[in-house]
Amino acid sequence: MKVMAQMAMVMNLDKCIGCHTCSVTCKQAWTNRTGTEYVWFNNVETRPGRGYPRTYEDQETWEGGWTLNKRGRLQLKAGGRLKNLFTIFSSPKMPSIDDYYEPWTYDYENLTNAPLQEHTPVARPKSLISGKDMNVSWSANWDDDLGGSADLATADPVLAKVSEQVKLEFEQTFMFYLPRICEHCLNPSCAASCPSGAIYKREEDGIVLVDQDQCRGWRKCITGCPYKKVYFNHRTGKAEKCTFCFPRIEVGLPTVCSETCVGRLRYIGLVLYDADRVLEAASEPDETKLLAAQRSVLLDPHDPEVQRAAEREGIPRDWVEAAQRSPIWRLIHDYEVALPLHPEYRTMPMVWYIPPLSPVVDVVTETGEDGEDAGNLFAAIDRLRIPVEYLAELFTAGDVAPVTAVLQRLAAMRSYMRDLNMGREGDASIPAAVGMDEQSMYEMYRLLALAKYDERYVIPSAHAEQAHSLEELATECSLDYEGGPGMGGSGPFGEGSGPGFSDPIAVENFHMLQARQTADTVADPATRKARVNLLNWDGKGAPPGLFPPRADDEADGTAAGVGAEVPASAAPAEVQPRPAGGSDAGPAGDGTAPR
Repeated sequence: MKVMAQMAMVMNLDKCIGCHTCSVTCKQAWTNRTGTEYVWFNNVETRPGRGYPRTYEDQETWEGGWTLNKRGRLQLKAGGRLKNLFTIFSSPKMPSIDDYYEPWTYDYENLTNAPLQEHTPVARPKSLISGKDMNVSWSANWDDDLGGSADLATADPVLAKVSEQVKLEFEQTFMFYLPRICEHCLNPSCAASCPSGAIYKREEDGIVLVDQDQCRGWRKCITGCPYKKVYFNHRTGKAEKCTFCFPRIEVGLPTVCSETCVGRLRYIGLVLYDADRVLEAASEPDETKLLAAQRSVLLDPHDPEVQRAAEREGIPRDWVEAAQRSPIWRLIHDYEVALPLHPEYRTMPMVWYIPPLSPVVDVVTETGEDGEDAGNLFAAIDRLRIPVEYLAELFTAGDVAPVTAVLQRLAAMRSYMRDLNMGREGDASIPAAVGMDEQSMYEMYRLLALAKYDERYVIPSAHAEQAHSLEELATECSLDYEGGPGMGGSGPFGEGSGPGFSDPIAVENFHMLQARQTADTVADPATRKARVNLLNWDGKGAPPGLFPPRADDEADGTAAGVGAEVPASAAPAEVQPRPAGGSDAGPAGDGTAPR
């Protein structure tokens, strides 16, 4: 048994209102560079719908995730090593920019500069790729407010799998919101697909990251990820993805999307798992048993044997205690109400979901019956407006039994708590009907409905002895350069928002934005001084702009390269990666620039 720690998340879909606050704050924090306009590390999809990118769940087209070969062994759905080698220079199984959307902005300048005319001027959408006028026809959640339309019904890959009866019920219109981030899987197919080994899973907490130094832009990871949560930055030529806000996690803070969630539907905690059983669980031949197989990989942190094994593996004692208090462990194991997204992809995702139950009370009440009576609720689950078959295709590879069991527990909790809230004694037969006792049902209610901040987020801080290794890992991530995600200031690939950008982003017109995105220098326009980039210095002399000009240099106008403004031709087009060993200087004594 090899015990490892994994940061995980559970989202309660019953509480998601589709406000997209998580999407906006995530994008604002981590994608402030040019080339990431179409990147949404966190997005909220309206289901049923095609998702983002379009029809990403159709693995017969995109070939993401794992499959079992004829010998029953795990193999990438995109093919083995030989096939991937032949297609390394051209990976055709990827969504196009149209499947994401062509990024655009609006020409607001026309509203103020248009001449006097009979009609009111408009701010036309302008493509950030071509700069021409365009018609907006797709975006990160185009399905929003269109759930239930006939056009989307035929395009939803999940809906195509369910029975004809569900398709007929679809005419009654049902919809719910599904927030999505990178799943930070136990068996990530994106990492297995990367030819250069740039995607790795952190040993400390299981977070999956992209080493920007190692990434060569093969884009095999985009094909390999079945959730299509790896994006290619066409400006930098690198892959980027959700980082699970690891700088915040290391100091015990939740992710930005969780911190700003209006519905408080996200839970974050640590779980322990047996790394030696991951391959066996992912290789389960029966897809409907993959849920049970994945649950079996998770270890009970209260088990003394697991605690001793964790100590042998170097997991700190306070981390084990955090795993014991983890809301993730309780929701997945104790209450068994959380389910993984598409376990049939065999990546063993670690972002789990509590399926929605909200419409059931209203459906029963409309019939004139008591909508929160236990008998009525249990009988109504099979006739939910959100069909159980549809939820099963999302969370249990089509097996309706686990989904029905979860919905029955949620319904029992509502019925049981209704009696308590009305001042009556709780009916012990209600939790007993779903395999729970009164105490555990009340605790589940507290966690799902009334949990405080420190109950929803049980995140142990990184230890001082881990600081050095974590720092080295952090330098490999896309955060490690001036102007990187969330850093602000002038970035290496055109100027970004932040302290170094004097013009408020809210009033930046289309022409300024286009010039900033297409600039070859670190600052635009050229009248602004570019920042000195020591990573591009060859170690000889003094780089331009490092020191202020001397008085004699200003007098004769020849600064000899010291203190002079960096010309556009001399400004680095990109930040060079750090050399091996983490040093910013070249190899000792040879005076060469870092490679």
